[in-house]
Amino acid sequence: MNYTGKFYMKFLHAFTIIFLVLLFFSCKKEQENRHNFEYNSTSAKQEQIITKYVDSCAHNYSYYSREWQECLDKGLEEDSTIAYLWQQKAMPNFKARKYELGMRYLDKAVKYNEKEWLPYRAFIKCIFAKTYAEAIEDFKTLKEKEGNQYVMDHTYDFYMALCYLQLNEFEKAEKLLENEIEAEVEKWGEDGYHHLDLFYYGISLYEQSEYEDAVEIFDKSLSKYPKFSDALYYKAIALSRLGVYEKAKEIYTLAKKEGEAGNTINEDNAVYEIYPYQVRW
Repeated sequence: MNYTGKFYMKFLHAFTIIFLVLLFFSCKKEQENRHNFEYNSTSAKQEQIITKYVDSCAHNYSYYSREWQECLDKGLEEDSTIAYLWQQKAMPNFKARKYELGMRYLDKAVKYNEKEWLPYRAFIKCIFAKTYAEAIEDFKTLKEKEGNQYVMDHTYDFYMALCYLQLNEFEKAEKLLENEIEAEVEKWGEDGYHHLDLFYYGISLYEQSEYEDAVEIFDKSLSKYPKFSDALYYKAIALSRLGVYEKAKEIYTLAKKEGEAGNTINEDNAVYEIYPYQVRW
C-alpha cells in the first residue's frame, strides 16, 4: 500500500473512533436529559415545617388573605428551599390574576423541585398567564424528559395544542389533537375520546376554513356533551360559512340558550379563567 493509501486508512480509522465517541456521548447526554429533573425529596424536618405553617397556619385563613401569605413566609424563613411553600404562595396570586407576582414564586418552586412543579408551571402559563410561547417551551422540556404525561386532567400535547391555537399556528394544533384523539381511541375504544379534545380539534379545522370537517368533529364533541354551548356556537358559525343559514340560526339559538344556562367548558379552573375559544354570553 502506498503512502497515500496508508494515510487514508489512518484518517478513516481516526474518523471512525471520533464518530463513535461522539455518538456515545450524544446518546449518554440524551439519556441524561430524560432523567435530569431537579428533584429534592422533602425531608422529615421540612414536612414538619409544612405541617406547622401550611396545615396548622395558612389553612386557617382564606388563601386570598394576608395571613395566608404570612404563614408561608414564616415557613420560608426556616427553610427557603421548600418548593411546596413557594407553590402555595404562588397559587392564590394566579387565581387573583396577579400573574407576574405569582410567577416569581412559582419559578422558585420549580427551582427547588422541577419534577413536581414544572408541569404545573407549564399549565399555569397556558391557561392563566397566557404566555403561550413560554408554555410550549416548558411542555417541550417535559416531553423530552418524561414523554407525553398528564397535568390537570389533560396531556402535555393537549395544552401545547391550545397554545398553538392561541398563536394562530393552526396546523400544529391540528396535528397534536389528531394524534391525541387517535391515542385515546386506541387506548379506550372508539368512544374513548374527550369532548374537549374534539372541540379544539374542530376549532383547528374551523380556523383553516375546513368547515364541513369542523362540523363533523363538533358533532362528535356534542355526542359526548350534548349541551356544550361552545361547540354549538362554532358549529353554527361553520354552517353559516357553508351557506346553511336556517340550520345555523337554529343551532346558534340553542347555543345561546345553553350558554346562558352555564353549559360551557367545565374544567375545574374555568371558574377562574376563560379558556381559549370559550364564548361569553
